[in-house]
Amino acid sequence: MILIAVLVPWLSFFLRGKILSGIVCLILQVTLIGWLPAAIWAVVSRSNAMTENRIRKMERHIMRAQKV
Repeated sequence: MILIAVLVPWLSFFLRGKILSGIVCLILQVTLIGWLPAAIWAVVSRSNAMTENRIRKMERHIMRAQKV
């Protein structure tokens, strides 16, 4: 998924269901100068999403452990 975020940043957003961000990223990507910021934005966004998923998973695990 990181490779997609670097090569085709707007597609990375579309695959995660962030349509508006994908459109903005596509507009950035149309220019050569905007390609690098778009790719960085997509990679950072993907990394943040993965971190949020890990945090939610840990919170669920902690809540289950407290119930027992």
